[in-house]
Amino acid sequence: MKIAVAGGTGWIGRLVVDAVVAAGDTPVVLSRSTGVDLTTGAGLPEALHDVTAVIDVSNVVTLRKRRAIAFFHASTTNLLTAGERAGVVHHVALSIVGSDRVDLGYYLGKRRQEELVLSGKVPASVLRTTQFHEFAAQMLARGGPVVLVPRQLNQPIAAREVAEALVGLARRSTPTGLAPELAGPEMHTMPDLVRGLLRARGERRLVMPVRLPGPVGEAMAGGGLLPAEPGPRGKITFAEWLGGDARTPAPAAHGRDRNAGSHNTPGSDRP
Repeated sequence: MKIAVAGGTGWIGRLVVDAVVAAGDTPVVLSRSTGVDLTTGAGLPEALHDVTAVIDVSNVVTLRKRRAIAFFHASTTNLLTAGERAGVVHHVALSIVGSDRVDLGYYLGKRRQEELVLSGKVPASVLRTTQFHEFAAQMLARGGPVVLVPRQLNQPIAAREVAEALVGLARRSTPTGLAPELAGPEMHTMPDLVRGLLRARGERRLVMPVRLPGPVGEAMAGGGLLPAEPGPRGKITFAEWLGGDARTPAPAAHGRDRNAGSHNTPGSDRP
């Protein structure tokens, strides 16, 4: 079957496209580079012809509430409207563990996306996942001798495992609604992850933990981004990722096509 990937030219999007191919299905990439603008809906009707399922990993790089909500409202509305008209039978959206509890501006945009998807006319599934192992690499990709890293507790997961989970959901005949939260196998602090990656690369840079002000910073440092209930867990530990996928550089958190997917980092790929 054909599975459309919104944001399929982005970092996580490319992994989802690979997972679609590995599953024996045909990917259809939805991004500006393929003639589709999610924020206006341009190109969507043609792109979704004969598509059975849509996986949305599109993203906007911002921490601002207004911009995040505007992007996710527009892109999700356009995807759902075009999907309904095209006969799409399953819409899968990638979201973030803790986005319903931490009031960061970007997360408020993800909440709006979830609301639209779960109340829409196209049968849907929403998968919340924790931070990716790759977020540590995104922190380093920003450059400079000092790396500012948010103080937060995480249970990170390999992006490759997230991509496979999204495709697995999309291939199901029965959507799940809000799926059980997907997290990694171990708990870490974000500064420790960044330091571990620096050691693995043989680099010397100062890691400076920064706590965001107010309730948002308190929630992130206190476990607000950890899974709230038991659920599926990834198998690849951060140490194992360092010995394998970490050799493939993650893109910088800025300057990407806003239709491109990333994830879990506020203002980058996902929290």
